[in-house]
Amino acid sequence: MPSGASGATGECIDRMRDCGWVAKAVGFAGERFLRYAGGTMLTRRAFMSLTGAALAAPARRPNLLVILADDMGFSDIGCFGGEIETPHLDGLAASGLRFTQMYSAARCMPSRGILMTGYYAQQSGFEQAANVKPPAWIRYTPQYLSALGYRCYHSGKWHVPAPPVAGAGFHQSYLLQDQNRFFSPQQHALNDKKLPAVKREEGFYATKAIADHAVNWLRGHQAEAPFFLYLAFTSPHFPLHALQPDIERFRNRYGMGWDALRQARWERATQRGVVKCKAAPLEPAVWPSWNTSAEELTRQVGPGEVARAVPWNTLTAAQKEFQSLKMAIHAAMVYRMDQEIGRVLEQVKAMGAMEDTVILFLSDNGASAEQLIRADGHVTGSVPGSADSHLGLGPGWSSAANSPFRLHKSWVHEGGISSPCIVHWPRGISAKGELRHTPAHFIDVLPTLVALAGGAKPPTPGLSLLPAFAKDRTLEREALFFHHLDNRAIRLGDWKLVTNGKGPWELYNLKADRGETLNLAEREPARVKAMEAYWEKLSREFAAQRVR
Repeated sequence: MPSGASGATGECIDRMRDCGWVAKAVGFAGERFLRYAGGTMLTRRAFMSLTGAALAAPARRPNLLVILADDMGFSDIGCFGGEIETPHLDGLAASGLRFTQMYSAARCMPSRGILMTGYYAQQSGFEQAANVKPPAWIRYTPQYLSALGYRCYHSGKWHVPAPPVAGAGFHQSYLLQDQNRFFSPQQHALNDKKLPAVKREEGFYATKAIADHAVNWLRGHQAEAPFFLYLAFTSPHFPLHALQPDIERFRNRYGMGWDALRQARWERATQRGVVKCKAAPLEPAVWPSWNTSAEELTRQVGPGEVARAVPWNTLTAAQKEFQSLKMAIHAAMVYRMDQEIGRVLEQVKAMGAMEDTVILFLSDNGASAEQLIRADGHVTGSVPGSADSHLGLGPGWSSAANSPFRLHKSWVHEGGISSPCIVHWPRGISAKGELRHTPAHFIDVLPTLVALAGGAKPPTPGLSLLPAFAKDRTLEREALFFHHLDNRAIRLGDWKLVTNGKGPWELYNLKADRGETLNLAEREPARVKAMEAYWEKLSREFAAQRVR
C-alpha cells in the first residue's frame, strides 16, 4: 500500500471497501484515527496517503515471506491440478488466493533478477551471463524493505550478480550456489562467506538445508520489527536428486505415461476453474538445442532414456519403466519441498506471526526439458535419484508438468513463463480459496511488497497486486514484455504475440486459447505488425535504460 498522492475521503473509503476492509471514524486525539474491522489502528494521515487504487499501509505492517520453487511446472502442485501431495501449499491456497495468470521470465537468472530488482532483465542486464556487472542505479528488494524497518533474510538459491548481504542488503543469508549436487554441494556461503564443501556422508540434502537456515533466521528474529524472508529452493531443478524414502512414496504411480498425466491434470485444473482452454498437444520436434544428444544419453544413462516428447505408446517397455521412475523422483522433489515449507510455516505459527504474514509462492519458470550431464557426471547403473545419478526430467514429462500449456523452461510460450501463484494473508485477505485471473508478472512482486510495507511506489515497471487481493479485477497496464535468448513475446490485453527463436511471429487470443493451439497471425496481419512494433519499441527503451 504505497504512499503518494491523496484523494477525497469518500474515494478513500470506497477504495478501503474494495480492498476488503471496513473503516470507521472513532474520534479525535490530535489526529483522527480509523479502525479496520480486524482492530488495527490507522491514522487519518496514513489513510489519506494513496496512489492509484492502493491504500496506505496499516500501522501493523505484515511480515513478508516469498517462497520460490526452481523449474517447477504450472500443474505440479495439487491446487493447480497436480496429483503430487503438496498439503502445505494446498492449505495456503484453500485459505488464500491463487493467481492463475502469473508470469515469470522463462529462466532462473532473469526471473530472480526481476524479483530482487523489480525491473525486466532487459532493463537491469540480469539476463543469463554470470559475469554481468550490476548497474549502479539498481536497488534491491531488501534495500527497499530495510529502509522501511524490515529485517531481511535469505535462504537458498540466488543467481543475482551481487552478494546477498554486502551487495543486496540482506541482514542474514544462506546462499546455495551449487545446484548440480543436492547431496554434496561444493559452493555455498553463509553471510557472503564461503563454507566448506559438503561430503556425501554428512547426510546433507539441499531442500532440507535451505529450510533449516530459514527456520534458524526466524528463531533469531526480534519481534519488534517485521521480517522479510526470501526462501528460494533449488527443487525440482535437475539433476533429479531425491531422498529414497520420498522416491518410494511415488514409485509405480506414473506408468500411465506423460500423455495421460497431461490430460488428467488439464481436466482437474479445468474443473477447478484454474484454466479455461484447450490443452496443447505434445511437440516432439521441440527440445533445448543445448541438450546432451540422444546417442550420448543412451550411452551414459542407458536404453531407457528418451530425448523427445514422443507419444507414450511409442516407447519400449524398458523406456516406460525408466521414465516412470524419473517422474516419481521429480514428484518426490516437489513433495519434499512442500514438507520443508511446512516446517517453515510451523515456525511462523510458533512465533504467533501467521495472521500477520503475507506469503507469496511462485516458480521461477516452467518445468525444464533440459537433459544435461554436469558436475560429477552420471555413473552408469547408479540408483536413479542418488548422488551418483545425474538425470533430467526431459521434454515428455516437462510437457505434462506444464499442462495444459505449450513448451518448456526458456521458451516464452505459456509453458515456459506461466507460474503457479499462491497468496496467503489471514489478516488482510478475507477471501478463502478464490481465484484471481488478472494477468500478473514477477515485475509486480516488488511494488506489492513495498506497498504492503508502507513505502512509496518504486520507479519500476510493475503494478501493486493489492487491489486484486479483495476481488477478481483486471489490473490495467499497457503491456507485458518477454525476451529470453531469441524467444520473444508481448501481451496486450488478451492478445499475445510470440515467436520461438527466429521463427515467424504467432498470434493468440489468450482469453479463448491460452493453450496457444490456434495461430491467428495470418488472419490478423495488421495486429501482428502493430504488436511487433510495440515489442521493438520496448526493447529499444529497455536497452537504453540499461546503459544510462
